[in-house]
Amino acid sequence: MKPIVSVVVPVYNEEDGLQALFDRLYPALDALNTPYEILFINDGSHDRSAGLLSAQYEKRPDVTRVILFNGNFGQHRAILAGFEHSKGSRIVTLDADLQNPPEDIGTLLAEMDKGHDYVGSIRRQRNDSWWRHVASRSMNNLREKLTKIKMTDQGCMLRAYSRRIIDTINQCQEMHTFIPALAYSFSQNPTEVVVGHEERFAGESKYSLYSLIRLNFDLMTGFSILPLQLFSMLGIFVSLGSGALFLLLVLRRIFMGPEVGGLFTLFAIVFFLIGIALFGIGLLGEYIGRIYHEVRQRPRYLIASILQADPDQHKKDGA
Repeated sequence: MKPIVSVVVPVYNEEDGLQALFDRLYPALDALNTPYEILFINDGSHDRSAGLLSAQYEKRPDVTRVILFNGNFGQHRAILAGFEHSKGSRIVTLDADLQNPPEDIGTLLAEMDKGHDYVGSIRRQRNDSWWRHVASRSMNNLREKLTKIKMTDQGCMLRAYSRRIIDTINQCQEMHTFIPALAYSFSQNPTEVVVGHEERFAGESKYSLYSLIRLNFDLMTGFSILPLQLFSMLGIFVSLGSGALFLLLVLRRIFMGPEVGGLFTLFAIVFFLIGIALFGIGLLGEYIGRIYHEVRQRPRYLIASILQADPDQHKKDGA
């Protein structure tokens, strides 16, 4: 039977918490009384995650598929692989760390029953460290102002998508993207629901501060050129200000004679302008770097193997 719901779960070094995930995810989906499939994407884990996923496939091959990458390509590329291999008309993404309760999947699907094609989620009570909470809120506000994409909680990956949106995402060939924002831009009737948020069952977060900063750079440069436009405007004002300052210094020298006391002030102004120039070069480099990655047209990920039941075998068994 063709699944109606596809649950995509990226996995990277989650051996300590996978069994707990299995123990909660399968019963939660069984309780929905809806045909489903679960796609686990092993993103080049260095621990026993691949072995545990293989063992789970042997236990539930009817509803389980496992995609094994031959390296680490990142969470979002793992999710994109799940999208390309999913069969359901509704696709749900879920992290493997159990911070988002699998039992809330039914809440997202209930919203889709109301006609929504994209259902985001808002964590009811975040159990992250204070710095991640502050950083996430700051990045949310900055991202909304720059991209005009309204997501209350961009860091929560428990989301549901219609097949139309997934098919559209699959047509995109971007090397670096942010899936929730991309889906939002394609949706016609989006909504958000409040879901639970728990502490990680085991292990540590795979996102460092640097990773979070890089993710938000990808988000802002991938969905808006407003940073470049703002910097262009800043460049115009700085140029006008520099011209006015130069004219002022010339007039002061003509009418007041040479001055030595303002030397350090000039140094400060020069260093300030150099700092602005370097920031602009870095911002421009972000956009050029994205172009560089895109024009190489390298594959976004490489699959070593896929564990899945042979559909032809099922047809023979039912014949």
